[in-house]
Amino acid sequence: MRELFDAIAHTARLREVERHNNATPDRRESVAEHSWHLALVCWLLHGEFERETGRSLDLARMLKMCLMHDLVEIDTGDPSAWSPGDREEKARREEAVALRRFGALPGPLADEFLDLWHEYERGVTAEARLVRGVDRLNPALMRLLTGQGWHDVPADAEALDRLQLPRVAVSETLTALYRRIREEAQERGLFASEE
Repeated sequence: MRELFDAIAHTARLREVERHNNATPDRRESVAEHSWHLALVCWLLHGEFERETGRSLDLARMLKMCLMHDLVEIDTGDPSAWSPGDREEKARREEAVALRRFGALPGPLADEFLDLWHEYERGVTAEARLVRGVDRLNPALMRLLTGQGWHDVPADAEALDRLQLPRVAVSETLTALYRRIREEAQERGLFASEE
């Protein structure tokens, strides 16, 4: 019970970690809010993903990945995709946290969490690639919905394409949603070059 209580208490802290995009026009989104919305979007799009891939996809596995993929950020923080940084160092730090935190879980939970986290990070399955695509789409959606835009980064539409397209291209549905976000953002003047 002690290990479970410690894990429950620790994971509750995910709501304390702020992201670089807004949840509302007045405040930043927490990583917990992001993870919840990611899970809901994957659930909503699951049928489309199965139609596209022509195969059954493990929704429960996808939802678990959504809910736990950023837990390491309680310890490492959530660096912006727009900020320069050593991606290899970030990956090393996150791996160390995952081994320590998930490895402390009791019984089979340790292996399940570590396996899911590695599956997500490596993008080795269709489920992981789709969750990673939704994960990439989500901040762009929030920047559009809240009107935050990309002035703070600063990024234009082409820079957004370079960041988004490699991950959302795994799905025609995600690509179509991204195109809509980009088009609406351009119409609203939300890119840095459109000031």
